Formats: sequence, structure tokens, C-alpha cells
Amino acid sequence: MSKIIVLMGAPGAGKGTQARLLQERLHLPQVSTGDMFRSLAETQTPLAEEVRAIQQGGRLIPDELVIRVVEDRTAKEDCHKGYILDGFPRTAAQARMLEELAARQQKKLSRILIDVALNLLEKRMTGRRSCPVCGEIYNVYFRPAKVDNQCDRHPEARLTQRADDTQEKVRVRLETYKRETAPLLDYYQRTGRLQRVDGTRSPEEIYSDIEEILNNEVVRTELGESTNAD
Repeated sequence: MSKIIVLMGAPGAGKGTQARLLQERLHLPQVSTGDMFRSLAETQTPLAEEVRAIQQGGRLIPDELVIRVVEDRTAKEDCHKGYILDGFPRTAAQARMLEELAARQQKKLSRILIDVALNLLEKRMTGRRSCPVCGEIYNVYFRPAKVDNQCDRHPEARLTQRADDTQEKVRVRLETYKRETAPLLDYYQRTGRLQRVDGTRSPEEIYSDIEEILNNEVVRTELGESTNAD
């Protein structure tokens, strides 16, 4: 049976890296709610018109409409063998809707949290610096340049910090994540539907754990066991 992989984790946990690896190695599309809504802005379908009217009115898009957009996108041929969800679900209500969608699409759900302590994530993001010439990424805490604020390969270039990597902005992002995502994680945890991987290791080690989870779920499915505690 095809699979829907829900990757979860705080900003800076490495979801994007793992989504890219899964996409490359499992040949599954990464489905981003942000990308979907941006694409809708360029179309003239009834669904797009409905979304535009809500956005122009300054209102939040209701869960029922978000799931319609997700269902519309994931009905396309490239998603028939499964897909990776990015940015959805964000609430317990959306999680329940996703479970109903998975049943309609006859797909199994895998819910995986890339687990990293928030204080470590703060250092990951506030410590990031990049070279404006070659794009090399450094971190003042974990991978500093040989000479402070200078790229190892381009010493004439001063390293720069992203505007949203300041301590104040990072703390706001992490607090928002904690506040908005905690109920969803609790929902998955209480119902035995959440798999955790240690996100403090290398990308390949994290991917290896994710791959093992997915393979074990396939084996259990083949043995007739349910991987969803529904």
C-alpha cells in the first residue's frame, strides 16, 4: 500500500533536509501547503477563487478548505504511489481530516518527529553564518570559521547572518512552534501514532532511522497488522 509520510519538527530541526533525501531516494513528491497556496494564486479554478476571497478579506483559511486544497493536489498522478507532507497537519483537527483523507486514498500514514531540544535549535539558528560568495554555511557554536567572520575559502568575504536568525526572531519562531504544535504532538502521542528520531545527529544517521521506521511499517502491514491506531 502507498504511504503518506508526515515529517514533523521545529524550525531548524532538519525537516527540509530529510524531505529532500526521502524525495530523492524514494521518488515521492514533497507536497508543501505553502507551495500549494502559491500555485493556487496563479490559477482560475473555483477552489482558487474561494481561497483568494478569504485571503483578500484578511481571514484565516479554515481547516475544511485547507484539506480540500491538500486533497486536490494529492489526487494528481505523481502522488499515486505516496507523498511527503510539509506544513500539514498543524492542528489535531487537521490531523483527523488527514486520517480521513488517507482512508479515502487507501494510503498508510507515517508520522515522524525529528526531535531536537529547543535550546539546541536556538544555537543552530542564531549561530548560522554564510559566505556571500560561495554560500558555505558556518556556525559560531558548532562549526566556526578559522578566522572570525571570514570565509575559509574566501577570506575577503565577511560572513553574513540571515535577517530571521537573530535571537529575538528565532525565539519567537520557536515559541510559536511550541504553542501551535504541542496539541498536535500530544494527540499523536496519546494515540500511539508518533515515531520519534533523534535529530541531533548527522543527516545520514537521521535518514537511516527514518528508513528503518518506514521499512518496519511495511513489514507489519504485510503481516496484517495495522500501523495506524485508528
